[in-house]
Amino acid sequence: MMNVKSWMNMDRTLEPELMEDPAQVRAYAAADFSQENQGFVDRFREYFPDFSEGHVLDLGCGPGDIPVRFAQAFPSCRITAVDASEPMVRLAEETVHRVGLSGRITFRCERFQDLAGTNIVDAAISNSLLHHVPNPLQFWHKLRLAVKPGSPVLVMDLLRPESPEAAQVIVDQHASGAPDILRRDFYNSLLAAFTEDEISAQLARMNLTRLIVDVPDDRHWVVGGLIH
Repeated sequence: MMNVKSWMNMDRTLEPELMEDPAQVRAYAAADFSQENQGFVDRFREYFPDFSEGHVLDLGCGPGDIPVRFAQAFPSCRITAVDASEPMVRLAEETVHRVGLSGRITFRCERFQDLAGTNIVDAAISNSLLHHVPNPLQFWHKLRLAVKPGSPVLVMDLLRPESPEAAQVIVDQHASGAPDILRRDFYNSLLAAFTEDEISAQLARMNLTRLIVDVPDDRHWVVGGLIH
């Protein structure tokens, strides 16, 4: 029988930092994340009702669905979307070209750690990147450097469950009909994710305690606020 104390403190299990396997990329791009992605954009509008224009940075843009939805929701914004996976960026560029937003969304294939510049954007967003990052403080540091003082940021990612068994329950509840490769990735991502307490500790380490941590459901945490 599993020890209760260790069960309640399951360690993080890292997964690869990049999604580059062609089959894995295709499965992820074909998956229907429309509800989650639109919810992310809607949450940004809810958190920051006065924001309407400017240069927005998307860290870990994946196949491009969120920057497209963001550009459609905020027609006066231009977006720089960053992802280190070359196959993902190729898919994202195809998507943006297909919907006619190439003039407002620019993709960069590079690691977020290598981004140059300070105070270069008016807002920053990121969805489902942090659980891929071995050192999360690098992420928060780069986010803080990139945005202008007083700029809005919204970050969302998976929430690590209490045990592998709990992670499997979440996969079965929310991805029962998904392809096996996507179910496996979802499970591994849950094990690689952070807990609410870990995110709060990271923000404290980086002096970002004005940002608010929220847990809206059984599998996500959200951080939002203005960076000063």
